[in-house]
Amino acid sequence: MVDYEFGYIPYFDRESCDLDEFKVLTSQALELGQVPHAAEVAKNVPIYDMNALRSSLEDPEKRRALMAEWAWVLGRSSGVVVLKAAYADTGPVDAATAIYQQVIADERKGAAGSGDHFAAAGANDRIWNSLQKLCERDPQVFARYFANTAIAAICEAWLGPNYQMTAQVNQVRPGGAAQDAHRDYHLGFQTSDVAETYPAHMHDLSAALTLQGAVAHSDMPVVSGPTKLLPFSQLYRPGYVAWRREDFRVYFEESHIQLPLEKGDAVFFNPALFHAAGANTSEDIERMANLLQVSSAFGRAMESVDRLGMSKRLYPALQALGDTLTPAERKAAIAACGEGYSFPTNLDTDPPTGGLAPETQAALLGRAFDEGSSAEAVVTALEAQVKRREA
Repeated sequence: MVDYEFGYIPYFDRESCDLDEFKVLTSQALELGQVPHAAEVAKNVPIYDMNALRSSLEDPEKRRALMAEWAWVLGRSSGVVVLKAAYADTGPVDAATAIYQQVIADERKGAAGSGDHFAAAGANDRIWNSLQKLCERDPQVFARYFANTAIAAICEAWLGPNYQMTAQVNQVRPGGAAQDAHRDYHLGFQTSDVAETYPAHMHDLSAALTLQGAVAHSDMPVVSGPTKLLPFSQLYRPGYVAWRREDFRVYFEESHIQLPLEKGDAVFFNPALFHAAGANTSEDIERMANLLQVSSAFGRAMESVDRLGMSKRLYPALQALGDTLTPAERKAAIAACGEGYSFPTNLDTDPPTGGLAPETQAALLGRAFDEGSSAEAVVTALEAQVKRREA
């Protein structure tokens, strides 16, 4: 790292990374008094009891206060939060698990879905784009699963509105090996050589473009290998080039923490946090998590998702569910499905009307539901919207 006048560092390089500085940052402590909404702090991770806090999400002022606390933890403090009982009712989790198990079985037959970014394939099952596959197989289950106001709130806390949801299921069977310590998308998915070519301010920006999360689809005692985490490690600015260094990885293995989760819990963390899936050393636990990778409206999501096809399937499912979903829950389900950002588009054929930007796919779904539009009319409107954007 070359420290220019005024302390400006234009680029990071591996050789200049300072493990002692990293150790100082990751030796901090988070006190319960710093996170007043948390029920407890365990190993520097604030634990939020969503059964107690869920009603706060219905009050705009209380919701914003809670979101501000989450954003502070993710960005400036330990970098990770746990939402206990993110699902008050784990029925949607169980229903999704049954579908994911069938997808795994189907993809095994075709030798698909076996790759893993940071661990050897074989003992693990991976479903890429589990978001779209769940919606295609059962849009009502999809709607119930993503009609989760706690997940929607923490996504908005870090990324703002109009975030883009993607997801990948990871199932680790007994004997499944741990991943190597790493950071995540965007710059975490580049080699160190490539990461070094990005200016330092882009390293800072990368962490603000994505939120990492995981929904526990099974109970996860530590023996089953829940995610290994190093609190405060996201604060080390050169971390995207440091995480492949052996001395940093050794320190991670010596210093990481793991927290048990129960089915229906969720953990969310800054993508710059050093982390890795743990080894499943149990004899009989198949650990399954739905890994949520949520992108800012201003960034590029990792996966290409057929949001038009999903939206066509979701709308009649929302109609069928009717008042069993609250308006906030329905909004959360739509946010996970439809495109929530107006751009890029063809402004000749898709001009803004009544505002600065054209109506989004997600806004169209919400408006159509409120107006009682038929499923056939919504399909026509969605297809016409796509044609306007692409013309």
